Amino acid sequence: MVKAAVLVSGGGTNLQAILDAEDAGKIRSARVSLVVSNNPDAYALTRAKNRGVETLVLSKADYPTRAQFEQALTEALRARGIGLIVLAGFMRILSADFTKQYPERILNVHPALIPSFCGEGYYGLRVHEAALEYGVKVTGATVHFVNEIPDGGRIIAQKAVYIEDGDTPETLQKRVMREAEWILLPEAIEKVSAQINCACGA
Repeated sequence: MVKAAVLVSGGGTNLQAILDAEDAGKIRSARVSLVVSNNPDAYALTRAKNRGVETLVLSKADYPTRAQFEQALTEALRARGIGLIVLAGFMRILSADFTKQYPERILNVHPALIPSFCGEGYYGLRVHEAALEYGVKVTGATVHFVNEIPDGGRIIAQKAVYIEDGDTPETLQKRVMREAEWILLPEAIEKVSAQINCACGA
């Protein structure tokens, strides 16, 4: 069983989808053991506490530089034997020094079909605003491995979502989460965790 850490900054809807998938038996090869946030007010922390999952806050006030944050994060992950990291609405960019410690062990969900509307500056509602401004008819979500390039790691899975007449960034965001992100992310966690277990002889 792979111990997973989920990194969050906000409401934690993707975290909830992961926890629900655990309950439903859709994730069998991993278990969320730690939820880390850079935002002490993130509701995702409440979701984790309600499930009895350990939480850790590494705020910008306490760890103002990326190096300080990543050192504290690395120490916390190693102390708990974390084997998989999941970025679920996490709003800090991780450095190459950090990501190279976990090659193909860090997953991220991006609310678009990479390589469209991705990279530095594309996050949250901005992604959906860009899709609507461009006039695309299909968008979706992508789960990918994380490396030193924002949204640049190898793609694990994608799912398309059609844009509807009258969509706003907010309505599109909700539908992409419901129809793609909340489905893809648990599936990717199970797939990658099963591969890790096989590689470790578990």
